[in-house]
Amino acid sequence: MESKNPTESRRTIRSKMRQRRRQLTAATQQKSAQNAARITQSQRFFINSKRLAAYLSNDGELSPEYVISKALGSRKSVYLPVLHPILHNCLWFLEYTENTPLRKNRFGILEPDVKRAKRVQPWTLNVVLMPLVAFDPKGSRLGMGGGFYDRTFSHLRPMVRRPKLIGFAHGFQCVKALPSENWDVPMTGIITEERYFQVPGRT
Repeated sequence: MESKNPTESRRTIRSKMRQRRRQLTAATQQKSAQNAARITQSQRFFINSKRLAAYLSNDGELSPEYVISKALGSRKSVYLPVLHPILHNCLWFLEYTENTPLRKNRFGILEPDVKRAKRVQPWTLNVVLMPLVAFDPKGSRLGMGGGFYDRTFSHLRPMVRRPKLIGFAHGFQCVKALPSENWDVPMTGIITEERYFQVPGRT
């Protein structure tokens, strides 16, 4: 379901979507996560991937927990984003298994301990499932406002080989058009509990 107002500001959209996400019941969240996982697992990019990055859900985000479980069960390597200890608003990606020790970062989000997990370079990942607050059919993404994913992946644009950046979100987080910024990194596609959106012209 799309937001019908294309002129809303990023701040307004962010506020509305976050509020709506938080209102979802646990049962709805679980069902949506399961449906989104089934859709993800049927996609060629998932089937062929060896290194998958995901995230641990927070603030009502659509959870990729079932995708992570399937990936680990299929002997894929899974990585989670970690706040870069030095560079402002950038991410590291650390390996994750069911036994990986986790700690809360400054935003209260669980992440692997940088001293105890294997780190990989972003460009070595095959697929990155990204959380988001809103998206549009052209592949524009609105995050929480820190620009972490944009800064981390913006330097990969000229590279021939780069990860498929896949948004992972509830269907209602789709808006008709998002106000864009020069530093925004476009997505390859978006997974919701309803379908997979392939962004035209991006593979």
